Amino acid sequence: MENVLRPLTVLGGSVVLTLLLGLIVDLLLRRADARHPETPLWGLLRRCRLPLQVVVLTALLRASYRETGWWVVENHQSGIGRALTLILIGAGAWLVVRIVSATVESTYARYATSARDRAKLRRVRTQVTLIMRIVTAVVVVVAVAAILLTFPSMRTIGTSMLASAGIIGIVAGVAAQSTLGNLFAGFQIAFGDMVRIGDTVVVDGEWGVVEEVTLTFLAVRTWDERRITMPVSYFTSKPFENWSRGGVQMTGTVFLQLDHSAPVKLMREKLHEILRECAAWDGRDWSLAVTDTTPNTIEVRAVVTAKDADDIWTARCAVREQLIAWLAQEHPYALPRVATTEAAVLPAAARNGAAADAGHRPEPDPAATPGADGDPRTGRG
Repeated sequence: MENVLRPLTVLGGSVVLTLLLGLIVDLLLRRADARHPETPLWGLLRRCRLPLQVVVLTALLRASYRETGWWVVENHQSGIGRALTLILIGAGAWLVVRIVSATVESTYARYATSARDRAKLRRVRTQVTLIMRIVTAVVVVVAVAAILLTFPSMRTIGTSMLASAGIIGIVAGVAAQSTLGNLFAGFQIAFGDMVRIGDTVVVDGEWGVVEEVTLTFLAVRTWDERRITMPVSYFTSKPFENWSRGGVQMTGTVFLQLDHSAPVKLMREKLHEILRECAAWDGRDWSLAVTDTTPNTIEVRAVVTAKDADDIWTARCAVREQLIAWLAQEHPYALPRVATTEAAVLPAAARNGAAADAGHRPEPDPAATPGADGDPRTGRG
């Protein structure tokens, strides 16, 4: 009977204590969250309940599994103990990542509720995202190192590798030069405020919004929902357009090729009328002017403003569409056209004068003509 009750007591007691501790911690976090609604920290910490229970249960079993008295445990004590140790290390790393994540997210949420500058908010969001990735990478590396150190053979290998650490470091540095370059470029982007999550950028002629920034790559979402993934070192070594830096307000242009008879003054009045009815126009500025001319057309430039890149695109499309429709309906002569009329004919008097001049043209002197004596013309006199 004792052989049955002892294992049940050890295992059941560990499970019951773990569940009770999880319920108590969850209840305390709920009360703290209800008492302090201004901070989401306590609500976010509730996500740590599962890894906390795994850590507690594993620690209790690691301390008491020998007391079960089972023959399986007695015959495989070292293996079971090592397995529980590995689980404990992994669960501890999981718990640390969850706690750090909850703390960082809570800090960012509180900052976001009080921040008024959207550019600073995007910068903090980018930095917070990269900090979380760094912390997660460090915790994972430490956990993996701790797991490897539990194996005696790994300790021997680690000791022997210390003698050649310098050579290995040089080889690894050369082999991972590109990766390390991207890693340091990620730090430079995060804390150098070069590009942030949510910024509107133009990269290789593609217009899009920065969607994700990591330590090694950066993802840009284009207007047609494509994703452009580029190494972060690109943004530290090549020029690119950042439409969100220095403010999100933008100025856009619309170019029209029209006939020389286009009513520019009426077009200017029509542009103002279109913009007053356009919700994307922010009312800051507008203008219309003739900026260039060719033998067949003139170039008319309309300038509009908007509060961000999305609205400037909408305003430009609306101005272009409505101006062309208005010209086609009210002033079709202003649209460019190809001249198909016949060439002008000279009057009769001018035609007779030209013929008379041709009839009195003096004959060329053969002696004065180069090459008349049969010598080749060299072009040198």
